[in-house]
Amino acid sequence: MIIGLVTAVAASACYGTGSVLQAVGSRRSAREEAAKGGSSTGTTAHGGPSLSSTAKAAVTWEFILGTVLDFIGFGLGALAARLLPLFLSQTIISANLVITAVLSIKLLGIRLKQLEWASIGVLCSALVLLAVSAGPEGGHHAAMSFHWGLLGITTLLLVGGSLLVRRMGANGAIVAGLLSGLGFGALGVGVRILNGVEPFDLGSLLSDPALYAILVGGIGGMYVHTVALQIGSVNGATAALVVGETVLPGAVGVLWLGDSSKAGLGWLGVAGFLLAVVSAVGVAYFGQDTHGGLPDAEPTRPELAKH
Repeated sequence: MIIGLVTAVAASACYGTGSVLQAVGSRRSAREEAAKGGSSTGTTAHGGPSLSSTAKAAVTWEFILGTVLDFIGFGLGALAARLLPLFLSQTIISANLVITAVLSIKLLGIRLKQLEWASIGVLCSALVLLAVSAGPEGGHHAAMSFHWGLLGITTLLLVGGSLLVRRMGANGAIVAGLLSGLGFGALGVGVRILNGVEPFDLGSLLSDPALYAILVGGIGGMYVHTVALQIGSVNGATAALVVGETVLPGAVGVLWLGDSSKAGLGWLGVAGFLLAVVSAVGVAYFGQDTHGGLPDAEPTRPELAKH
C-alpha cells in the first residue's frame, strides 16, 4: 500500500508539471504564429485550433519536456494502478491539479480566485478521506468481452469526441479536458486488467484488446488534452481531466474488479470520491472565464496577472 501511494504521488507530480509545460509550449506556439500573421491558418472555422497549429505546439521544447514527464508519470501511474484500488490511485494521480495550479501562477502569470483555492483545498481534503478509507485492491481479471468493450468504447469516445470538440471550437475546452480524462481513465483500467503481465507472456500481451485500449486512450487523451490547453484555461482543462480520469476507473474498479473500502468506512470513501469530483468541477467552472488559452502576449508579463 505504501509503495503504491508513493508511486501515485510521484505520478501526480510528473503529470502536473508536464501539463503546465505543455501549456507554456502551446501558448508560445500560438503567439509566434499570430506574430507571423498566421492566425487565420491557426484556427478552424469554428474558432478552435487547427491540426497544423496543434502539431506546431507539440514540437516546442516545453511541450516535448512536458510530454517526457507525462510518459514517466504514465509508468508510475501504471504501477500504482496495479498496487492500489483504482478509485484511490486515479484520484491521487488526479491531484496533479494542485501542482498545475501552483506552477501556473509562476510560469503562466495566472492569478487564482479565492473560490479556485477553496476548491483545491477541498480536493486535498477529499484525497485524505480516500486514503484513510481505502481497503485492499480487487483482482486483475476481467472477461475478454470486457477487454473488447473497453477498446471499442475508448475508441468511440476519443474519435467522436475529437470531432465534436473541433466543431465546438473555442467553446470546447472543458469538453476536451473531460475527454482526455476519460482517455487516461480508460488507460488506467486497461493497465489494471492487462493480460500477459504477471507472469509475463508476450503472446497474451499482444493479443489483448486492453493493450490497444491503453494506446488509444493514451495517445487520444494526449491529443485532446493538447487542444484543451490551446483553447482554454490550463487549470480548467486539467480539472475537467480530473473528473474523467477519476470517475470512470473508480466506478469500474468498484463495480467489476472488486475494489472496496475498509470495513465500516465505505461512506467515507464515497464522501471523499464525491468531494474530489465536485471540487475539480469547481476549479474548472470558476477558472474558465479568467485565464483562458491562446494569449496574445508573453504570459509572464505583469499585466497578464491582472484579471
